[in-house]
Formats: sequence, structure tokens, C-alpha cells
Amino acid sequence: MNTENKSRWIVRPIVPEDVYTDREEFLEYFYNAALAAAGRRTMSTVLLGQRRMGKTEIFKRVVNRLFFEQDPKDPEAVVPVYYSFPDAPMDERKFGTDYLENFLRHYLAFYTGNPKLARLRCSGRELVAVAEDAVSAVPSAETLDRMIKTLRSLENGDSVLPHPDALDVPRTVSDVDDTTIEMIPDEIQNTRLPQYKFDIAGFMQNAVESPTCPHIVTGPAMSILTKEIIGRGTLFGRFDSEVTEAMSGYWGKELTLKAAQYYKAEVSEEMAPVTAEHCGGNPFYITAVIKQAAKLRKPVSDEKTLNENLAEDLSSGFIWGELNDQVTRWIERINEHKITKWILYLSAPEENEDKDKKSRLKLERIQSEIKRREGTDVPLETIRDVLIRLSRGDLLEYPEMGNWFLRVKDPILLEFLKVWGRIEVEGHDQRQVQDELADEYRNLRLRVSEYKG
Repeated sequence: MNTENKSRWIVRPIVPEDVYTDREEFLEYFYNAALAAAGRRTMSTVLLGQRRMGKTEIFKRVVNRLFFEQDPKDPEAVVPVYYSFPDAPMDERKFGTDYLENFLRHYLAFYTGNPKLARLRCSGRELVAVAEDAVSAVPSAETLDRMIKTLRSLENGDSVLPHPDALDVPRTVSDVDDTTIEMIPDEIQNTRLPQYKFDIAGFMQNAVESPTCPHIVTGPAMSILTKEIIGRGTLFGRFDSEVTEAMSGYWGKELTLKAAQYYKAEVSEEMAPVTAEHCGGNPFYITAVIKQAAKLRKPVSDEKTLNENLAEDLSSGFIWGELNDQVTRWIERINEHKITKWILYLSAPEENEDKDKKSRLKLERIQSEIKRREGTDVPLETIRDVLIRLSRGDLLEYPEMGNWFLRVKDPILLEFLKVWGRIEVEGHDQRQVQDELADEYRNLRLRVSEYKG
């Protein structure tokens, strides 16, 4: 196992280096774009892609490389700052404090050459003490003092507008000191979730268009949240864009074999590309299936065993855990009508339905099924409102110009929704559903091509 760069991280990646595969072009692009910011040649950029396509892992590796491959004493050095917009409830003061503390930790860690300052996540008085001790290492003692005063103001509740005050700090610092800071805030779609009762993205306009402090952010490719924020919303025109897609057959096979070696699963050479295809080229799904094979000690030697592993993973394994968490948290946010579970379940493909998995959803069918199963009359407008909200979580597609709804181009998610619905919505026994799915998959090949538009 490779241990050469084991401790060279400022933000801990999740995917082991021995497994990480096929994102070199994005790593190089964003790394070089960050360095070019020192010459004021970089604009803010959004990296779009489906969930679980590895966008966050790309950014973490870019941050780590920028941290360890530059000399902080070089006047052309670019300070890398990673932040993940949380999806937990926060008020303005808490968000502003959290954002500024995160910035200050990364800023001080870079200029002092001490990554532990960011890793250990010190805050409050401890962070202020660290900042005061590091005054000789930063470009300007006066600017650092201003940051400390702003942080104290946020913590004490003295700031009138705590979130814009915090969001403006990185650009203010880079502008005043004529230094370069690369802000890398992850999951920008979280700035528009229901738990925030205040606008974040609207106050980022000034910050993101700075030539001294460009921002690179991630967002789901099909989510209308991203469109609302960047495509036509408050940040429109301030971002360039890049798109990450599913792995090719070649790279999907490579990831399958690497993951099998790392997690000590047995996968035959012939089944590696088949595994990647069944998973739609999604690196998370590929890795999850391999980890499940290792856990079950069931070699993937043919399509039958692959389908058995996939059935197990969809109903109770790593894929179940990830997607169930995503779906459950999203439903909790938008379930005031108490029918969201049914609508989501019924939006997934049904038995004997048209095989065009990209067909439009029929709201009337969902309405009649809820009536049949629950005895409840739900207005079509209510169903439409719930579907729009579900599209914000990337659980289905909503091409607004056409004003209709489409199933997601994610075969694993669609299969999961059918299983999840039987367990969580209809109340079937999980073990029974798992056994039935395994029986079904022994005789059925999940054809990814059927889900492609």
C-alpha cells in the first residue's frame, strides 16, 4: 500500500489513493486555474455533475496539493481554503462564525506551514490565541487583527449582518494585502435548502467575482437548485463551468480492479467492466458493490454473483445506507403534505411499464395510485409541488421549459427507490424484500442502456 503521501492532507479525502481513479484532467485543471489566479487570470468556476460522481474528492485533492506544493513565503502563493456548506439547520450568526473560523484556520495553517491548525478545527478563544501567536507569519498584522475583530463581533452577536460580514472577509483580505486566495466552498446547492431562513448566495455576489479571490464550487448537474443559484439567480454570469460525468468503460474497469485489490474482494478480469456497466459508471456505486462483495466473501466471477451482491447492497448494504440517508433527509424537509414518500416511490419505474426509463411521469397515475392505496384524494397541483421539491434533491428531473418531470438517469437510484418504497412506504419486511430482490436478480440483468436517453 502506498504510504508516501499518507499525511499530506489539509482536508482528509475519503477515497484511498490506491483506489482513486480517472479524475486527473479535473485535478490538473483546477490546480492550474488556482495558480493562474496569482496573475489575476482566473474567474470563479462551478464543477457540475450527478451526486456521488466524485466532485468533492476532486476538490479535496486540489486543496491538499495547493497546500503542500507551494512555498507560503512566495508572494505569488495561492492560499487554498476548503469549506462545505452544511445541510444542518443554522442561523445567521452560527453560519457566519463557522464560515469565518474555517477561513481563519486554513489561512493560518497555510502561512505557518502547520496543517494541524486546520485539521484539529480549533475555534473560539483558542483560535484567536493561535491567530495572535501567528502574526509574524502572515502578510499583514493589520489585516489579521481586523479578521480577529470581525470574528469576535460575530461570536458576541454584535454584527448586524453576520453572514455577509463573514462571506466578504476572504475577498477583503486578498484585495487589501494584494495576495491570492482560492476559496473552494463545496455543495453550493445547500445554500438554498429549507433549513436556511436567510439568503447566503445573494450575499456572495461581491465575493465570487474577485480576481484576487476566485471561488470554485460544486453543484449537481440536474438540480434546479444549482440553476436557481448560478444559472439564472443571484450569481448568474459570475461562474465558468466544468462538468464531470460517469466513468468510461475503461476507467470503470480500472476502478473496479483497484477497489477489489484494496478491499480484498475477488473480481474476475472479465467481470470488472460488467460491474462498472451495471453501476452506470458511478464511482460510488462501483466501490460500494466491491466492498459488499468483500464483506460477503462472495467472489464476483459471473453475472449471477454480481447481481446477488448488487441486490444485497441495494436492500441493506452500502448503497442502501447512502441513498436511504439522502432520501430520508430530503423527505423530512418537505413533508408537510405527509404524502412525499408515496409520490417519490410512485415516481420510480413500475413492473410491466414502458421500458423507456426517461419517459415523462404521469401525475394522474400517481394521483390514482395514492387514492387506491391510501384512500386519499390529492390535488394534482399538490403532487406537482412535491415533485418540484424532490427535483431539488436530484431525485428526479424537472426540465422547467417543458414543465414536465422525468425519472433520473441513474439506474441504481431507480432500483433503490423501488426497494426502499416496498420497505419504507408499503411496510414490507426488509429481509423478505432482500430475498425477493436476490431471487429476481438471479434471473435478471440490469441493463444500463435501457435507462439512457
